[in-house]
Amino acid sequence: MDNFSISLNFILMKKQDWFANWFDTHYYHLLYQNRNEEEAKGFIQEIVAFLKLPINSKVLDLACGKGRHAHMFCQHGMQVLGVDLSPNSIAAAKPLENDTLSFSVHDMREPIAGHKFDLIANLFTSFGYFDTQEENKKMLLAIAAMLDKNGLLLIDFMNAKKVIANLVAAETVQRDTLSFDISRRFDGTHIFKDIQFSDEDEDFHYTERVQALYLEDFKALLEADFEILHTFGDFELNAFDTSHSDRLILIAKRK
Repeated sequence: MDNFSISLNFILMKKQDWFANWFDTHYYHLLYQNRNEEEAKGFIQEIVAFLKLPINSKVLDLACGKGRHAHMFCQHGMQVLGVDLSPNSIAAAKPLENDTLSFSVHDMREPIAGHKFDLIANLFTSFGYFDTQEENKKMLLAIAAMLDKNGLLLIDFMNAKKVIANLVAAETVQRDTLSFDISRRFDGTHIFKDIQFSDEDEDFHYTERVQALYLEDFKALLEADFEILHTFGDFELNAFDTSHSDRLILIAKRK
């Protein structure tokens, strides 16, 4: 296959990545503008204390968005790199940069050459965006390659069982002058959120698609390169309960 064909295939693949398109719009940030900063701050404080992370530990915030968690790790004395596929999110995070905090655009399925970390954090259900388990495994291989020996992986995911049981089929969310019409569905493997709205006489439609991954799925995905050390069910690090917990939070060590 020639270089042109390879480049064309890469471009077509990227166009199919729903997260690359949706996450890079200002509409995405408008819809999710009311995220709980105090909750996030408390969670990072709990994690740093629980893991007893030494000052100057090297932390990668993988799929960092606008950098709120990365910034909080930095405030606890860590050396932090935040990466995200969205150029607009990274541009928004850049003003937070300092001597121990930096941001760059990066695809989390690929390792970052020349970097090793003590902790890699993948937070706020930033896993399972892909169509297949093979892409999940590719991401985890990249993570393993970037972790120092005995380095730690922190995954904060939704509790898929509870989310599916309480799925809100349809709702309208008002943000400023825009009305977002949202519908949700589960097809047996993925949870879909369809988002429709109009702005300046133009109609928009985006679809979020996340794999419904359960604890057993993560155990199978992680077993080759990681050992799961702890499993929690919320940001206060209470025990995970399949039916009642809001989150599925995993701490794993690289083998």
